[in-house]
Amino acid sequence: MRKLLGAALLAIGCIKGQAQALSIPLPEHPRPDLQRPMWQNLNGQWAFGFDPENSGEANTWQEASAPFDRQITVPFPWGSELSGLEDEADIGWYSRSIRVDPSWQGKRVFLIIGASDWETTVWLDGVRIGMHRGGYVPIEMDLSPHIRFGTEQRLVIRADDIRREFTLYGKQGYGNARGIWQTVYLEARGTEYLEALHLMPDIDRSRVVATAILPEPASADLAVNVSIPTESGPVVAEAVIPEGELQADVAIPLPAVHLWTLDDPYLYEAEATMGNDTLRTYFGMRKISVVNLPGTNYPYVALNNEPIYLQLALDQSYHPEGFYTFPSDRFMREEIERSKSIGLNGIRTHIKVEVPRKLYWADRLGLLVMEDLPNSWGEPGARMQAESEYTLRKMVRRDFNHPSVFSWVVFNETWGLKRGDSYGRDTQNWVASMYYLAKSLDSTRLVEDNSICCGYGHTETDINSWHEYLPGYKWDSHLQQISENTYPGSTYHFEEGFMQGGQPNINSECGNVWGYEGSTGDVDWSWDYHMMMNAFRSHPKVAGWLYTEHHDVINEWNGYWRFDRSEKETGLGEILPGMSLNDWHGAVYLSTGPEICLEAGAGETVEIPLQLSVMSGSSYGAALSIKYSATLTNTIGETKAAGAGSMEVPYTPWMQKALEPLALKLPDEEGLVLVAFEVLDGNGNRLHQNFMHLVVQKGNGPEGYTVVSKLPDAYSEAEWSGKVWSVLDGKKVNGAGTGHFTYELELPAGLQADKVREAYFLAELSAKELFVKDRETYDSDQDFMRGSRVSPSGNPNSYPMTDQQQFPSEVTITVNGRELALVTLEDDPADHRGVLSWHSQPRDGKLREAGSYGYLVRVDLPEDLIREALAGSRTVRVRMQTKGNGGIAVYGKDFGRYPLDPGLVLRK
Repeated sequence: MRKLLGAALLAIGCIKGQAQALSIPLPEHPRPDLQRPMWQNLNGQWAFGFDPENSGEANTWQEASAPFDRQITVPFPWGSELSGLEDEADIGWYSRSIRVDPSWQGKRVFLIIGASDWETTVWLDGVRIGMHRGGYVPIEMDLSPHIRFGTEQRLVIRADDIRREFTLYGKQGYGNARGIWQTVYLEARGTEYLEALHLMPDIDRSRVVATAILPEPASADLAVNVSIPTESGPVVAEAVIPEGELQADVAIPLPAVHLWTLDDPYLYEAEATMGNDTLRTYFGMRKISVVNLPGTNYPYVALNNEPIYLQLALDQSYHPEGFYTFPSDRFMREEIERSKSIGLNGIRTHIKVEVPRKLYWADRLGLLVMEDLPNSWGEPGARMQAESEYTLRKMVRRDFNHPSVFSWVVFNETWGLKRGDSYGRDTQNWVASMYYLAKSLDSTRLVEDNSICCGYGHTETDINSWHEYLPGYKWDSHLQQISENTYPGSTYHFEEGFMQGGQPNINSECGNVWGYEGSTGDVDWSWDYHMMMNAFRSHPKVAGWLYTEHHDVINEWNGYWRFDRSEKETGLGEILPGMSLNDWHGAVYLSTGPEICLEAGAGETVEIPLQLSVMSGSSYGAALSIKYSATLTNTIGETKAAGAGSMEVPYTPWMQKALEPLALKLPDEEGLVLVAFEVLDGNGNRLHQNFMHLVVQKGNGPEGYTVVSKLPDAYSEAEWSGKVWSVLDGKKVNGAGTGHFTYELELPAGLQADKVREAYFLAELSAKELFVKDRETYDSDQDFMRGSRVSPSGNPNSYPMTDQQQFPSEVTITVNGRELALVTLEDDPADHRGVLSWHSQPRDGKLREAGSYGYLVRVDLPEDLIREALAGSRTVRVRMQTKGNGGIAVYGKDFGRYPLDPGLVLRK
């Protein structure tokens, strides 16, 4: 029986033993795709010293001026919390003892550093072994001539991370990858050894082509035996590398091919033996290509000859405590699981050659990956070009066997490609040559020359990608423009002299984070996202999207998760029970058009557009059933049914169809109507949910009630220790710190006590945190780009989205001098539930407390209080006083979640 790959990988030994493996960080083998049986993990505590005076790479460690006066935890970059050190200099020296077991005799001993930024020099017992330049790819150094088996020896590593404009730096503004940032280990290899074993799947011919690669030309004919366990038994083949050659291929037929898919990410193991060298790896039988979406001439990326609608996230691949380096293997697995848990089918590792074990989990769990070449921030001179070419070659060679990687992205947004402000033709031609270089290194994947933005275009590319950041309401028209300009021969999105062919057209960065003036800051992303998803699924010529981003970073707070990977709350499940992000990422999608909240008059009939998008070849029956229901929330917070129905739609796989609009007659009563939809298959199983809202105006009030209310800013008194201010002409009023709001409400003329069955005060209230942007002294001139560390609530547009960290406020409510209630306002929330706050936003590129909302607070008034008020001043005075510093926000009928102003509700 074939062993589970994961169990086999964990069993292959760290020769120091399991006890030591558990005592060091990241004890697992760092390269499940390229490993040998004998290896030793060197992660853990090393002696360390900073070298601010730059003692020079030529000096031996004994002569270095930097003392080893500190400890650092390898492999975390210095300056990261997990390293244990602050960032104090550009050069650092590492030192530790090693002991190579005598059982390794007869082998060659290599030191391998997964990655170290940027110039790395190694000594063993004072002998300089070598030096490597480059911050993202593996460093391998042969220690064999200097190894004394069974004896303690001193290993010293110097890392020079002085900034150079030509080096590849990427997005390290989020936290520098200084010095060693991937696992360091020793490995025993054969006297003649394989540098790599590349396995190229060929599912159309039920075979895999194995390429055995040497580090230098063969001194004689070398036989390489390849063994692949299969469910039908092992398959064995032999390749012979001729004398003087670097590599040889052998095609290996596979019986009953088990494909690698996103739902069944099956991995084959492989072992290659050449003399006394043994190398183990794995691969997936899958194919990346381009096919048309069935029934259309729209090219799509294809997995195993079937189109796949790309739903990806930009993954900055950062950790707040480890920067480029994750704290554990479990964390890397959970990163992949997080993406799959919300229905994404891929990620784009942004401007970073990804950590191999994270790619391993994408392979094992079934998630597609676009992998970026990091960029420089200088000009594209000869040294920058050489650095880019070197790193591209090493990246492709290292990650060739990962089935999850489907695309190489060579450049991003023309970063590092301009001389001054000019992206010249010479550089464009070099970019095209880098595309061809990547294709020559790997013909099995798609290659993007430049993931374009900001007016720049493609040269030669396999994917017609583009970036755009827009408010949700602009997406439909923009996608219509993209669709109209996407066709073979079009020069739209291409540089002069280049043109579009049959490439898939995809968005490769989108969202609202940079779509508002100065970015959104920390804000509910779900509202704009909802509109954006509706738009994308209405324009199938665009073959996918890539949302920015997977998780927050230090200056962008638009992730699905916080930087620490804690949850954000969208409110979807409370708006529509059972709904989650998976409904926006499903194979079946019902779009209600570009607007998700509309206004209409009471009693009117509204037509809601419906577009059904199916991105699947699955069989769901002869017809799909679409059910809808309408629910009114009226001006006193009551909910009632406002309509329901269903329709049948004949089903065919991959269908993209505009349906007849839904004609919905609105109730005669004012309020907010939720229109909910669900799509069911032929067996009644729910495939998808979606919703929209309708603001019903100029209608009746609730029957049998009299409401006496005021606008939120029409208070009679307010006193606050922090600040008091209103939003959008009084639609909401805020009091921060300790204080109170007092409202005086006049009882209607002619009202008699015996005609009132009940009376209560009703308001939508929340706590009110004083955000950075709302303080009296506030630096509004902040730089929110390139990793600048700024406050999440400092952006003028921000209103932090609801998450696990709450901000409560305890409030006493007193009516005509009587303390009637003590309520706890649990938070100062903002998410999709703040429908009216979003709907009331002017469409001018700015946000004003968008998505914020409160809790429906009801305080019943005793009968005698009403009698006394009617017999006296006919005024009800309501005072809301905080017991602490939590503040109060009061919402009106056009802001928040409920269509009501603060006031008295009198039931007749």
